[in-house]
Amino acid sequence: MNQEIVLKHEFVEFVPEELKERTIYISIRFATVSHLCVCGCGNKVVTPLRPTDWKLIFDGKTISLEPSIGNWSFGCQSHYYIRNSRVRWAPRWSKQQIERGRVRDRRVKERYYAADEPFRAGVSDSAPDKPAAKTGTGFLWRLKWW
Repeated sequence: MNQEIVLKHEFVEFVPEELKERTIYISIRFATVSHLCVCGCGNKVVTPLRPTDWKLIFDGKTISLEPSIGNWSFGCQSHYYIRNSRVRWAPRWSKQQIERGRVRDRRVKERYYAADEPFRAGVSDSAPDKPAAKTGTGFLWRLKWW
């Protein structure tokens, strides 16, 4: 798995049922990036674009995804980065590393969503005798407050 792999990307509204090898499908509408595992095993890899998951970088020509992609649930257990539309292989992780990473990911999500709870619940910092400020839950509203 040391060969250099260059990926193409396509911006799509919906990810196609049949994915092409070495092509990354980016759905801005659904904040999702999908591709076939680059090791060649044929498994579909879905990376949600969220503050607690992956971040997409598009420089007008190439794409990058952060952090790395660790396919720990697949038989291949491939681990790689996508930087400037190129695959950079990363070391395999042990079972202990995988479990520590999963625990860390759960904690990050719990902290993020716990901090966001007042916004999602409509809780206001205003005084009890004043009406609560208007709150929302939509993407644009959350982006404004992020």
